[in-house]
Amino acid sequence: MTIIISLLLLASLLPHLTFTAHVNVSIVNGKEAKPHSRPYMVSIQKSGDHICGGFLISDQFVLTAAHCWTGRNILMVVVGAHDLRDSKSSDHIRVISYIPHPKYKSNPNRNDDDIMLLKLEKKVGPNNVGVIPLPKHGEDIKAACSVAGWGRLKANGPGSNVLMEAKVSVMNNTECRNRWGAIYSVSKMICAYGCGGTCKGDSGGPLVCGKTAVGITSFGDPRCNSPKLPNVYTKISQYIQWIQKVVGNV
Repeated sequence: MTIIISLLLLASLLPHLTFTAHVNVSIVNGKEAKPHSRPYMVSIQKSGDHICGGFLISDQFVLTAAHCWTGRNILMVVVGAHDLRDSKSSDHIRVISYIPHPKYKSNPNRNDDDIMLLKLEKKVGPNNVGVIPLPKHGEDIKAACSVAGWGRLKANGPGSNVLMEAKVSVMNNTECRNRWGAIYSVSKMICAYGCGGTCKGDSGGPLVCGKTAVGITSFGDPRCNSPKLPNVYTKISQYIQWIQKVVGNV
């Protein structure tokens, strides 16, 4: 059986990869986003380096993938950014609380329940910053969607300094299960594919359908945006009650 390596491991852990680890997934075959057109996007950083994406769901909470945190590293969140080299238009805020889903926390080597809330040290300011709505519990997902991030532009290439985006289409759940096999959970995951898509470094970023964040970039083929193994996203609508319990209504 072919061993699938997820796309989303933190860059600092790459020398120590195991076959059950996540590998960080960027946008390939995409285009540069209009500056600040996605004010909810954040760059999650370790020691000044981008490692994952995330998105604001309130003025003090970020939603991202649980595998973006090892349990040891202290993370910073950059809000209001387009070009990560430009510090004038962005704000760096320390994460003070890491809240991975309890089921992921008990079994971090699985792909299930790959979702985490980050509480920021302070509330975000108004400049170039905004929140994105979440779906209702069990809400249907539209086929036409998009992804964004600062990850790699190709599988073995460099990351992007500017925010990139790409259009994708949500695939049929049965087809996703057929492509991925038992690793894919029909109830907890979504898969999507397009001419462009996520790659290493886009982990934790949102799958946006309409104006709603419906998924969290979780794992995929290490070749990035493979038509045979479409990228997989944590299905947010299955976790709304947990999110509300932690954050309150958002």
